[in-house]
Amino acid sequence: MSDASGTAAVEIAILNPNRYPESAVRLLRPWLSTVLVEVAPDAASFGVRFAGDRELRRANAKYRGKDYATDVLSFPGEAGEGHLGDVLISVPRARHQAQDAGHDAFREVEILLLHGILHCLGHDHETDDGTMERHERRLRKKFLSSAR
Repeated sequence: MSDASGTAAVEIAILNPNRYPESAVRLLRPWLSTVLVEVAPDAASFGVRFAGDRELRRANAKYRGKDYATDVLSFPGEAGEGHLGDVLISVPRARHQAQDAGHDAFREVEILLLHGILHCLGHDHETDDGTMERHERRLRKKFLSSAR
């Protein structure tokens, strides 16, 4: 599938059952599509779910054995199937982190999405030598607007 420019389009599923305004799908989807085409050109699909701290805490306990809420969890897709993976984001955590960093929550959501995408691509800041952090900094400079 291609978009109007002829670029391969990535199917993006965005779930926001709590209707958090920070998910602004009309703004987020084109931004996310641009990012994915560049950093994951072979991806056919990608999923995002916006949730609260309770859901992130349950998922973190279930999948990582850590009983606390976290800001973002990534679930990489199966290699060779085209699905890059799924990312679960705590909007309340994003709001707090944005306030602490002095920018808006939408920007923090973008930051968390970049982080989650890198995990879906196989990067792991807990075990690498800072490679993921350096790559993430470059992506932030390229894809995050300085106005936010």
